[in-house]
Formats: sequence, structure tokens, C-alpha cells
Amino acid sequence: MPGRVHIERDGEDGEIGWLIFDHPERRNALSQNMWSELTDGCAELEADDRVRVIVMRGAGETAFVSGADISQFDQSDGSQTGSAVQESGGNAFSQLINATKPVIAMIHGYCIGGGLAVALCADMRYAADDARLGIPAAKLGVGYGMGGVEILANLVGLSNAKEILYTAQQYHADEALQMGLVNAVLSKAELEDHVRETATRIARNAPFTVRSVKRIGRELVKPNSERDHEAVNAAIAACFESDDFKEGVSAFMEKRRPEFKGG
Repeated sequence: MPGRVHIERDGEDGEIGWLIFDHPERRNALSQNMWSELTDGCAELEADDRVRVIVMRGAGETAFVSGADISQFDQSDGSQTGSAVQESGGNAFSQLINATKPVIAMIHGYCIGGGLAVALCADMRYAADDARLGIPAAKLGVGYGMGGVEILANLVGLSNAKEILYTAQQYHADEALQMGLVNAVLSKAELEDHVRETATRIARNAPFTVRSVKRIGRELVKPNSERDHEAVNAAIAACFESDDFKEGVSAFMEKRRPEFKGG
């Protein structure tokens, strides 16, 4: 079976959208069709007004994503393989990075190669204590794109990024936490509850505010001269012009939980 990426929604009003990597016989390795399904699935959740947070996870108990499905690589034509992987992976990464909604990676077990590249596209990464993370490109002779190296370096620093890529070693969850690859490490039994609680807390907050922070974060990784200050100012202005702003003030004055509608 080639594997698949399927969507689930849950929460009080379907506000949490799940992207689930389902290829257990290969430790959820990403086949060519799964890259496309990841792109399409993220786009679907992004377009669904009910969904306020997107969470990625692996099916089963063994892996988040163990990498790209190497069995599908064409060994006779490396340039064709590289081009196909760059295009399909690039589309998925772009969709995840440019999503206006928060994206969380819930990592257990193996998070290797393409799996870690996917997780790096998330806003936050929470790992189980059995997680193992790494990028084995140097063991496979695989070229690693500048965009992926930049995201990794921005997260853990250039020196750590070089170590990860040069050595191609796997890191335990605690080591990943120490270098900044993940936000927190939980026991495997606690991981899903923690991620759901975090996603629910975000979903209950004002979508315009969350969206503006995400936009600012996207601009901050650019050189100052290339930042879209007008777009940031517009996103901030939209917060104050929204009905949610009025609701937030009213709820504060009335000492109750606000009910944000995203309008």
C-alpha cells in the first residue's frame, strides 16, 4: 500500500483539524502520493472556517514520519528523483509554512529526514520521550535544499544545524529539546492530551490576533528590508476593527470567557 494522509476534525465545533500520516508498514514514510495529499489536506483545513488549529501526527505507535519512502526513488536517474522530491516536498512545505492558522507537530517515535522537514514547518513541536529526530541526507547522498537548511538554522542556530546535517545522527527527545528542535517533551501517555489542551487553548483565543502574530513571525525571518510592514500593519488593524475585539473587551469587563467568532 502506498500510504495516505487523511483528515480528521474534532473539538467542540470542529476547531482542531488533524493531518494524519498513515503508512504504518513503512513507519509512516512519505510516499509520492502522500506529499500531494499533505498539500491538499493542509489547503482543505486552511479553507475551513471552523478549523482554527492544525495538528500533524503519525498513525500508530512507532513513528511520526520516518522519512521519505526511499523504495520509490529512481536509482537510475538521480536528477529525476531529486526534481520530483523537491517539487512535491516543496509544495507541501510551502502550504504548511504559509498557512494562516497555527500548525502543531505532535511527534512520537521516529521523526527522520522528510518527517523532520515537515515538523520544522510547524509553529510548535511537542515530542514524546520516545522520539528520535534526525536528518540522514549525508548517509544517502541526498541534496538538502537551502530553504530547509535555513528553517533549521533559524530554529537551532547554524552550528547545531551543521552538526545535524554533517553527522546525520539521530537525537533523543531530550537532546532535541536542549538544542531547540522541540518546544517540550512529554511522556508518551501524556503527549496527546497536552497537544489537545494546547490546541484547544489556541482555538479559544481571537483568530485575528493569532493570525496577526503568525504573519509577524513569517516576516521576522526575512531581512528587514524585505519585510512586508504594510501587511503586518493591516493584520494588526484588522484585530481592532473586528467584532472579536469588542467581544474580548466586553468579556473582560463582565469577567467571563469570551466567545470569539473570527469576525
